[in-house]
Amino acid sequence: MRLEDYALVGDTQTAALIGKNGSIDWLCLPRFDSPACFAALLGDKRNGYWSIAPAETPKHVERRYRDGSLVLETTFTCPSGSVVLTDAMLLDSDRNRMLRTVTGLSGSVALHMEYVVRFDYGSIVPWVRRTERGLLAVAGPDALLLASDVETHPEGLSTVADFTVASGRQVVFELTYFPSEQPWPDARSHEGALGATEASWKKWSQAGTYDGPYHAIVERSLLTLRALTFANTGGIVAAPTTSLPEQIGGVRNWDYRYCWLRDATFVLYALMAAGYSQAASDWRAWLLRAVAGSPHDLQIVYGIRGTRRLPELELPWLAGYEQSKPVRIGNDAHGQFQLDVYGEVIDLLFAAHRFGIASTDDEWELAKQIVSVVEERWAEPDRGIWEIRGDPQHFTHSKVMAWVALDRVVHAVEQHGYDGPIERWRSVRDAIHAQVCTQAYDEGRKTFTQYYGSRELDASTLMIPLVGFLPKDDPRVIGTIAAIERELTYDGLVMRYTQGTPGTADGLPPGEGAFLACSFWLVDCFALVGRKDDATALFERLIALCNDVGLLSEEYDQRLKRQVGNFPQAFSHLGLINSAFNLSHETRPAHVRSEGA
Repeated sequence: MRLEDYALVGDTQTAALIGKNGSIDWLCLPRFDSPACFAALLGDKRNGYWSIAPAETPKHVERRYRDGSLVLETTFTCPSGSVVLTDAMLLDSDRNRMLRTVTGLSGSVALHMEYVVRFDYGSIVPWVRRTERGLLAVAGPDALLLASDVETHPEGLSTVADFTVASGRQVVFELTYFPSEQPWPDARSHEGALGATEASWKKWSQAGTYDGPYHAIVERSLLTLRALTFANTGGIVAAPTTSLPEQIGGVRNWDYRYCWLRDATFVLYALMAAGYSQAASDWRAWLLRAVAGSPHDLQIVYGIRGTRRLPELELPWLAGYEQSKPVRIGNDAHGQFQLDVYGEVIDLLFAAHRFGIASTDDEWELAKQIVSVVEERWAEPDRGIWEIRGDPQHFTHSKVMAWVALDRVVHAVEQHGYDGPIERWRSVRDAIHAQVCTQAYDEGRKTFTQYYGSRELDASTLMIPLVGFLPKDDPRVIGTIAAIERELTYDGLVMRYTQGTPGTADGLPPGEGAFLACSFWLVDCFALVGRKDDATALFERLIALCNDVGLLSEEYDQRLKRQVGNFPQAFSHLGLINSAFNLSHETRPAHVRSEGA
């Protein structure tokens, strides 16, 4: 199935991808970064799935989330009648519990259930046996208990059930994960839990303050962001999936079930603009815990609990999404030197103050230590925002974010009375600024380029006005926006950078879709420089790419007219939220951030 055919159901611990055909093809338990027990998404049915669907081919399938929630309803209309499948991961328990309910709407519909558990990313067939509490599947440390209102029976290495649901009748399936060494949980303990889960999601949604014309899609993006938040720590994963390809059949397949520091300020602005100060504070607290220690050891990405080691492995037994290999877990980018993240962390700390999040006692000391690393290393080449696997370069965006780090601490001393070597900081800040304007700017083409000495363009240079490096009306800003429109935009959407040319620093075979966050950055730039009509037109083009339940992946393949990359992608939804505020609200992240500290 295409990614557009999937919906997300989660419990702020982990998340499942459920297809329009009623099949759960991806679920990691008990956390986002745990091994998957249903991994058909990256292989085939032998790697685990759980399907509930009509036995006959439906005439029509329609999905929706219940208003303000992550409770999914899929309505199957068949020649014999119609039923609705309701899926929810329950929020009222200390265990991971999933409730799947089939309710008859009209007529009488025959349904078929198939349940194939394969722990450890589809590689381990569990021991399955029937108990008085339900069907128990155990392998090593993991156990699943399936309770149902209908009889199930084994069929090969799967479990199946055939049943009929008439109008007004309801059949319930409850799946509970637990560590295999612990006592078995109670089965059929769902009474009232679905209502409580829906109410909890709605309560969170109703706290949002966005009141512009794009309310429905902004609310859905905020709920998606909430679903990708690991509640125990406040960390937000980039996506709940791994190895969904940036090009069908390609090798740009990465594990995104981790927390990137680069997302930090985008997350903060999105949450604070929408009124979610506690969620923003939790994210800031996660970041401060994760980066604790020597700033020299700062990583660009961490596990959801702040884990530092994320070794990258390939899983050869999985065929990959639509044969896109390799399938990877872990992410070797955690060991890269990426200069820009220092600026992102500093920018987040001071943006938090502007939004009224109280500072901690050791925050300023941390900021000074981080800036000392920037002073020491800003002149070095790095791997850049796109985590290239080729040779390090002097990337323009990296230098701009190094400038941001110095700029914010200078403002902190000037405007808020913090202590620090302000003259030295000013000197380094001004030196970075001068170098970028001299070595990263192509005077002939009137644009900033990807890195020093390159002729290639990079969408990350759109951040130059958004972080206040240059004023929005500076001719170099206007020229860069125009160059990206002219040379880096394909079919109306923005590519990350030029690929497949001799000057490209990527280090990987060419081929990927348009990176959706970059297109939202162009929306923000249009809004910032006063091109409101262009900003609105591009924004509406982008939100039209959302699937039927409002979800976006990392990229969009204009040639194939489909979403690609990990799904759903927090960075895309963050871009959507911030752009919506930039277009239609008094709180405008692009204007706030561009004004500096």
